[in-house]
Amino acid sequence: MSFRLSQRDKDIIGFINQFRAVDRDSLVELFFKQLKSPVNACNSVMVRLYRLGLIERTQQYSPMVYLPVDAKIKKNSQKILHFLSILEIYKQMCTYSTPKHVIVEDKPTGRKGGIEPDLFCIFKGSPFWIEIQRNQYSEQKMQAKINLYEEFFFSDEWQASHWQPEDRPALFPSIILITPVRYAVNSEHIRIIQVASIHKLMEKYKNSAKQERQVRPRLSSSNGIKINLT
Repeated sequence: MSFRLSQRDKDIIGFINQFRAVDRDSLVELFFKQLKSPVNACNSVMVRLYRLGLIERTQQYSPMVYLPVDAKIKKNSQKILHFLSILEIYKQMCTYSTPKHVIVEDKPTGRKGGIEPDLFCIFKGSPFWIEIQRNQYSEQKMQAKINLYEEFFFSDEWQASHWQPEDRPALFPSIILITPVRYAVNSEHIRIIQVASIHKLMEKYKNSAKQERQVRPRLSSSNGIKINLT
């Protein structure tokens, strides 16, 4: 069946496998928006890929959501909403710059009980681990999460990550908490950014860049963490 697949078909299948759950409108936005009838084109392609047995789908959501063929989540699982929220953050990033080295549900320690950010990526030249808080948690639980990141920071294991630059010192990613609620969490060793969305993040750094441009360079660092969003 592979001979029937275009490069776009392969890219769509790979994208669904990567993000685990992808809604129809996101596929239209990411793969078909340049066409004259993007929704119809997307629907046609997705029906064909489904009939070929290359993707799964669930009609529990509107618009329809597509899943990998080997998806280990039920078609009515709340986990689907979790993956869609990760996809939404990725799409917000794409409006500014396409992220690189994207890892959904990253597990950098490789051990149970270690940090498990919802998303890792290199965005505008800087590495980030992103935690998406769809529910409100206690201050203690959020600080415990940050403490796990600090433990990983002191382990130095992160310096061997495959995405680390070869020609510069290793960088520990900043932590972005996507949350409508601001938590009283802190760390003396890692940078924590709390914002309601990536759009708010970009507004924040755009405004700060204007204020600092006359006295500071565009590239700043804190505790060895690179931040270059402007």
